Formats: sequence, structure tokens, C-alpha cells
Amino acid sequence: MTRARGHILGLLVLLFALFGNGPARAQVLVADLSNHLVQVTTGFSGTELLLFGAAQDEGDVVIVIRGPDGPATLRRKARSGFGIWINSDEFTFNGVPSFYKVASSRPLGELKADNALATHQIGLANLQVEGAGARTADTVEDFREALLRNKVRQELFAPEAGEVTFLGDSLFRTRVSFPSNVPTGRFTVTVFLLRAGQVVNAQTIPLIVSKTGIGAEIYEFAHRRSALYGIGAILIALFAGWLASAIFRKA
Repeated sequence: MTRARGHILGLLVLLFALFGNGPARAQVLVADLSNHLVQVTTGFSGTELLLFGAAQDEGDVVIVIRGPDGPATLRRKARSGFGIWINSDEFTFNGVPSFYKVASSRPLGELKADNALATHQIGLANLQVEGAGARTADTVEDFREALLRNKVRQELFAPEAGEVTFLGDSLFRTRVSFPSNVPTGRFTVTVFLLRAGQVVNAQTIPLIVSKTGIGAEIYEFAHRRSALYGIGAILIALFAGWLASAIFRKA
């Protein structure tokens, strides 16, 4: 009930921002998230956020949720003469979003906005990633398709756009699901308002995904004190082995 009231209050705030400040200060597009922080704890199994907003003008609403960019390396395996699968080739892409999902009030193919979608990298077909290294165009495309398949299989990319639902003429909403393996960092949630194939307004909403609790402390210690973490892991493993051996001897 508390969460529902929070969503209703948020919608009222959006309506006031959209219509309550007079014609001189009226905003064409306003949107917000039900929560700006996703806390990844030890037992985190995924979560879902509500994005809601209002558009003063007519048009289509498209939402892009994008995680921090970084490199991604793919390896191609081949069977050797001894029947063993080994890495035969690898390729690295730069600027790959760690998370990428799109939602739209209409299917992207019906928007008739190919130039706008390409410019703003809306949809997997328009996602731009830069290859590091010289390869033929066909080879790069093969690796790119493999990259997208892997991300979709990990539920970090969505193969199709989600649905943005309008409530009346102005209010809209959609739900965004984050899997248990969602990467941490600063996300960007960009809301576009398109009309006649052009972006007429846009708003970016920040979103933080962060590890919390004992898991976060261990993760931070492992990265900042990697040598000590490694030594500690070895000592714990040795102690566990000694303890198991002692128990079996007594048994």
C-alpha cells in the first residue's frame, strides 16, 4: 500500500510539473522512477522498477535503459586434431553497455523514425559498438551477433522492446526488470518523445545499481586489497582442508 501511494504521489507531482506552473514554464515531458537506487544484496534475485511520466504533446514515448559502457571480449572455439575444443580466435568490442533495454509505446518498426532511432542508438539493431582490431566486415558482424546473443541469454539485453502503456492522453508507464546478475554502476534512463519521426523532447533520469551489505564489503576488499584477499582465501582453504581431514580421522 505504501509503494502504491508513493507512485500516486509521484504521478501528482508530475502532473503539477507538467501543467501547474503556467504556460511560460510548462514542460512538454516529465518522467521519474519508483526508485533511483537498486541495492544488490547477498540474496538479491532481481527486481523491477516502475517508470511513469506525462507528456503534454502528442507523440510516441520511447525509453532506453543503459548500463555503464565497457569492453567485451568474445572468443571463438574450434576443435583441434585431438578432439579438444580450444580458443581459435578472439575479438574485443569497446563501448559495450553492460545492460541495455528499450520500451516503446509502439513497436519501433512502426515509428517511421529510422534516422532518429539510429542517431540515438535506440534498439539493438542501432546499438553502436566499436571493434578493437583489424577484421573483415563479415567477421566483425559475426562477432557482433554473438555478442548480442550472449547478452540476451544473460538477460542483460532485451531482444524486443518492452511496452509503454498510456493511461489516458498524457500519463504513461512501463516496468523495467533487472535480473539477479545485473551489473553495478551508474545507469542512464532516457525518455524520448517522438513525433513525425523526430525526437521533439527527451529527459534523462539517473539510476544507481550498487552492492550493499557484507557482499559489498567483501567485493570492495577483494578489489582494493587483492593480494591480502588472495592470501586470506588460501589460508581459509588450507584451514578447511585441515579441519575436514581431522574430522574424518576422528570418525
